[in-house]
Amino acid sequence: EVQLVESGGGLVQAGGSLRLSCAASGFTFDDYAIGWFRQAPGKEREGVSCISSSDGSTYYADSVKGRFTISSDNAKNTVYLQMNSLKPEDTAVYYCAAGTSLGYSSAYLVNLWEYDYWGQGTQVTVSS
Repeated sequence: EVQLVESGGGLVQAGGSLRLSCAASGFTFDDYAIGWFRQAPGKEREGVSCISSSDGSTYYADSVKGRFTISSDNAKNTVYLQMNSLKPEDTAVYYCAAGTSLGYSSAYLVNLWEYDYWGQGTQVTVSS
């Protein structure tokens, strides 16, 4: 059974940091790309960052460049999203997703349909 389990969300003040984790199981991790997406109330789900588990290449949304860092621990089948200098506009439910890395490109930051599996999400709330 494929599972993606996010953790690490919570309430933090503006300027603070959180580290999200996405623990994957049930598929060959090295063959997949993992993406982080977020969805705020009333807004569409948007890509935050993604990483190829095979070669470690990454992409970031402009809104988080320089503040967020995605990384992968293939031995633990886990992807992390380190979020620094958080802003109130980062408040959202954060989801991780997995899609085969064949054809991995910056499109994985935009196209939700590149992903086969999704986690249940974790809430991130940044207070001003």
